[in-house]
Amino acid sequence: MQERIGAKHISSGDLLRAAIADGSELGRAARAFMDRGDLVPDGLVIDMIDQRLKKNGADPSFMLDGFPRTVHQAEALEAMLAGRHIPLDHVVSLQVPREELVRRLSGRRTCGQCGAMYHVSLDPPRQPGVCDRCGGELSQREDDREEIVRARLDVYHKETAPLTAFYRQRDLLREIDGTGTTGQVLDRILARLNTHH
Repeated sequence: MQERIGAKHISSGDLLRAAIADGSELGRAARAFMDRGDLVPDGLVIDMIDQRLKKNGADPSFMLDGFPRTVHQAEALEAMLAGRHIPLDHVVSLQVPREELVRRLSGRRTCGQCGAMYHVSLDPPRQPGVCDRCGGELSQREDDREEIVRARLDVYHKETAPLTAFYRQRDLLREIDGTGTTGQVLDRILARLNTHH
């Protein structure tokens, strides 16, 4: 995706999982929240994104995935970007029915060795439970279990829904139909972003 959009992909979830795998202080603090399906506190996530943007240097071409999730995080992001003189061009909100989200998220499987992602029905490996790339064992992440996914979606709607109004007021919100294949959704995103340049 980042090749087609022409911007570096920065995923807050990937950053958090890397911090947990490294056993860092941030990772230990975040793990307890993620295992319950709760949002990681704003302060931890904001610090993590700020550190990641510092690594990005002066390159203004990046897309944030999974951040911000609260209005407080959005305000912190505005301050971070203003301090770096980087404009925020677009905020993409993918619209997907709840039960489809549950199916997608609870069906994900990850390789314990190389980190490759699969889906039991949408993108299965050639051999069930085995990574096509390295032969590693596939497993379901703790936060992808169905009951955790449902809890995460409840938290998402409560905590994240106000962002829609926040970014709509700034004329940055691009709401996109997120159903269909990855390619179809990406085509819709690119078409929509290109009409707002």
